[in-house]
Amino acid sequence: MSIIHLSAVNDEGPTAADLAAIEREWPQIAADLELLNAQIELMKAGPFASVLDWRRVRRAERRMLDLAGSIADRRTETEGVA
Repeated sequence: MSIIHLSAVNDEGPTAADLAAIEREWPQIAADLELLNAQIELMKAGPFASVLDWRRVRRAERRMLDLAGSIADRRTETEGVA
């Protein structure tokens, strides 16, 4: 997982490159948020967590794993080209 590094703060806001980096990483950000929300709901349910609560967490984890695999594939492809 990469971390977005925004260039120095200026009065004009983020650059086009900054926005492009955020856009590229947005699927990972969304998957992280989905997993976090599922985990919060599971903790709030406590001992009354349902099968559906657990399924939501597993589905969010699966999505993150799928994204990690696709990101690794893209990195392999770009490294092979260079």
